[in-house]
Amino acid sequence: MFQRHSAIAHAAYHDLLRSLQDDAVSDMRGTPTRVARNGKVYWYDSYRVGSEVRKRYIGEDSDNLRARLDNHAALKAATEERRRARTRLVRLLRAEGFLGLDAATGSLLAAMAAAGVFRLGGTIVGTHAFRLYEGELGIRFGLDMAAQTDDIDIASFSRLSLALEDAAAPPLEEVFRDFAFAPQPSLEAGRTWRWKQTRGDTLVEFLTPSFEEDEGLRELPALGVDAQALHHLNYLIAQPIRAAVTYRSGVLVQIPQPERFAIHKLIVASRRRAGDDALKAEKDRRQAALLIEVLAQDRPDELHEAHLDALSRGPRWRKAIETSLRRLPATARLLGEIGGG
Repeated sequence: MFQRHSAIAHAAYHDLLRSLQDDAVSDMRGTPTRVARNGKVYWYDSYRVGSEVRKRYIGEDSDNLRARLDNHAALKAATEERRRARTRLVRLLRAEGFLGLDAATGSLLAAMAAAGVFRLGGTIVGTHAFRLYEGELGIRFGLDMAAQTDDIDIASFSRLSLALEDAAAPPLEEVFRDFAFAPQPSLEAGRTWRWKQTRGDTLVEFLTPSFEEDEGLRELPALGVDAQALHHLNYLIAQPIRAAVTYRSGVLVQIPQPERFAIHKLIVASRRRAGDDALKAEKDRRQAALLIEVLAQDRPDELHEAHLDALSRGPRWRKAIETSLRRLPATARLLGEIGGG
């Protein structure tokens, strides 16, 4: 049975997240501009530099974003007050037992956020995303295998990256160099999709959904990197949510919906090979089982919809999920109960 954080801690986390989202529009230099592309609406900060008009991507249209844009002048005036309040909230969350991040990982994510990685569609996946459900769902994690990792995996849609017509600044290659990361060899010469820290074990990898039979490399123009294309990833990162990293005064990032993450972990676990990947598969199943246990109580409708969505995508998807659930009878029972099975 999982443990929950206190109501105070859960409220403090969402106050932190709300403040970070306010900050995301408070530093506008010009005028909010609405742009429609491919059936979607995006907002940009349009401003002049000399005779040139530049556009900085803000985010996809939503009621919450429009409300913040309407109020951006007042939000800007309160920037420093919000920063001090966030520092207090982070301190409170640590006192309440939030896992938090080590300084090295926190500072790297902060630098990536400042460069625009998450604003431009980057989504943290893997165990670092799992850790961030601590705040989103108000659950308490122990320091066990399910929440430990040195790797940072960032996924994004290649088509979205191309459509945004904006780019990370400074370039990620420069950010990684400042943090002593070196590009790792790739099967395709001159194309880099992962970086390893030269003075540690941290590995940063970029991923993107594969809509074709192969899982080769694709470009992420907005981030200025290449990415390893993977099947099933389009399901995971559809309609991601914002999350707050409890580092310094908070860092705004993006993670998958928890119900999609849980079902995706069932799929990933079944794709792991025997041997070294067996431990990773076990961790995948543990993460999926914990999230499904929480979501079956707190968000059963969302969990049921995510499960049905995955099952509807074909026999390979169904087989992968069923393979993992055979090892998780209690989890299979929960999914059956919320679906009326």
